[in-house]
Amino acid sequence: MFLHGIETVCINGMNKQVTIKDIAKIAGVSHSTVSRSLNDSSLVSAKTKQAIQRIARDLDFEFNASARSLSTRKTGTVGVIFRAVFENTGTYFYLDMMLKGIRHAFEHVSLDSIIAYPRNPYTHQSNIQRMIRMKKVDGLLIVHPWVSLQDWEFIQQSGIPYVVLHFKPKGVSYGDMDYIFADHEYGGYLAADYLIRSGNRRIVCITEDSSDLQFIERTAGFKRALAAADIDLLPNSVIKGECSFDFGYQMIHDHRGILDEIDAIFAEADIIALGMMDALKDLGLRVPEDIRIMGYDDIEFGHMYRPRLSTVHQPREEMVRRGCEQLVRLMNQTSSKGELQEVVLPELVIRQSC
Repeated sequence: MFLHGIETVCINGMNKQVTIKDIAKIAGVSHSTVSRSLNDSSLVSAKTKQAIQRIARDLDFEFNASARSLSTRKTGTVGVIFRAVFENTGTYFYLDMMLKGIRHAFEHVSLDSIIAYPRNPYTHQSNIQRMIRMKKVDGLLIVHPWVSLQDWEFIQQSGIPYVVLHFKPKGVSYGDMDYIFADHEYGGYLAADYLIRSGNRRIVCITEDSSDLQFIERTAGFKRALAAADIDLLPNSVIKGECSFDFGYQMIHDHRGILDEIDAIFAEADIIALGMMDALKDLGLRVPEDIRIMGYDDIEFGHMYRPRLSTVHQPREEMVRRGCEQLVRLMNQTSSKGELQEVVLPELVIRQSC
């Protein structure tokens, strides 16, 4: 409850209300010290804040969010601009794991999160601009490749803290942004280079037919590894399609005529690789004895399949942790804009399929 400017709650189902003054009396400090401690003010020592916050927890005391927003101009909420995981089943598994990590990271520091697409699919209005105008969030974590120029300009003009995670923004310079990405060009190179060093020379790359930068970069890395090993591209060296299990399965059947001509396949998403392995099994071909398979993303299903899928691991946990930590620092004004600008390196995970 919130009465006359005092945050209160009911305890144990009773009508008795606990106020900040009650906590101050128990702690033996002033009303203002309790208020500052519950707002995590730097004006109060860490020891005092911990003691007061412990008393508040023991009494099931909780700030009214609206009242706290009025007094501190903070909502305790972060906006997560996220790609719709159901837009593409191939990216669902990886993005779902990433979203769970983001929510846990913010919950760990007692922050709520609002998950939203850049635009409302029904009204077509900008969710980003609406959240900022209505002061619903203290910061933004942007995990989406298709943010409009108008939204970027609005974000910059608003001064709201934000961090860009995973997807490189398109159409804008990110030189002055806080960001952390994976080096997908290096990841594609790692995958192809391992297959080449394992003795494979006739390698096919399966990628998504889109303008998504992460797939473009993975293909570039694949081609660079072949060029470095002085291996010519085959006529069907790069096959484009949908990032899905069904596409991987059907691709093998549609191109069965080239299976005798190749010795390895690099699938730029694990879900494609798993579909391909299913199809190869149906055709009586063995992985890795007849054809080696390398995936990308390191989704959970990869190590459950038989044979277990070799893959390129995106440093998802590290990116999520560091991106969320930096946003919290920016919101608390303990970090400066542009302090986090990093591209982290993927790693190979070699299992049975190679």
